[in-house]
Amino acid sequence: MRNYSQKTLSSYNLTIRRFGQFVWLTRTYRGDLSKKWEHKELLRLETGVEVSASEISRYLEFLSYNRQYHASTYNRILSSLSSFYRFLLMQEVIEVNPVPRIDRPKVKEKDLKYLKHSQVMRLLRSIPDERDRLMIRIIYATGVRVSELCTMNVEDVDFDDQMIKVLGKGGKIRMVFVDEETLDEIAYLIGNRLTGPLFAGQGGNHISTRTVQLIFKKYAPPGITPHKIRHSYASELYRRSRNLRVVQENLGHASIKTTEVYLHTDVDERRQVYQDYFPLAAQDRRTINETITRQQFRKEKT
Repeated sequence: MRNYSQKTLSSYNLTIRRFGQFVWLTRTYRGDLSKKWEHKELLRLETGVEVSASEISRYLEFLSYNRQYHASTYNRILSSLSSFYRFLLMQEVIEVNPVPRIDRPKVKEKDLKYLKHSQVMRLLRSIPDERDRLMIRIIYATGVRVSELCTMNVEDVDFDDQMIKVLGKGGKIRMVFVDEETLDEIAYLIGNRLTGPLFAGQGGNHISTRTVQLIFKKYAPPGITPHKIRHSYASELYRRSRNLRVVQENLGHASIKTTEVYLHTDVDERRQVYQDYFPLAAQDRRTINETITRQQFRKEKT
């Protein structure tokens, strides 16, 4: 009903199925769960859907025995289960949603590595292959996701209005703006073609996201992915415009909360605020200005 992508649906399905199998296992078997858990073909779902908060906590603890997951992974599992049990609650299948009773692990804030404008331009200049360079340039010029880049068609490019039609998450379509130089490179790439994939892969089909990721691995610095270049686009656009709403729409985010992850308070802005408002810095600035004024006055007088 929410028009999620197939990838998201598959993730939800797997999370709920694995949890259901664990619940079935704990209710039918009293021995070492780890040995039975390895044989997925023997696990079943034939058990009551109503669970307690302690059963969910036990599942998360069980997962952590064999492998240490990131806090974000546990939160994703809890979010999937919460959506499932909210649905069951609305359908009056259960009386209580047990998930809100679970304490969610805190996700440590981390600096998202990205490239500044000059660094992106140096990266582009270092790529000899014209097609590969254009792929990375389009991501930076428009802020599109790698999946959106791969599904672009020649007919999606509007050379007159300098825009590209993008098929985003959930089948949503939006228009992104693009600069003239990037459009010139696109025109050179497509030649006389009027339709078809902008970037063709095997058999003339759209290029795969895996291929684009390998291109980044070949040319980009370690840790720089298509998503990080999208991050660079968002950060650079916001730093210069200070318009969060425009950045949100250009990125195709449904919620502005998602867009806020990309934002940084850059050093120049912090320095300016410090010099303008912190009393010691502001006092030093006034002293310097007064000294400069007196020197200019002496020169004019002499």
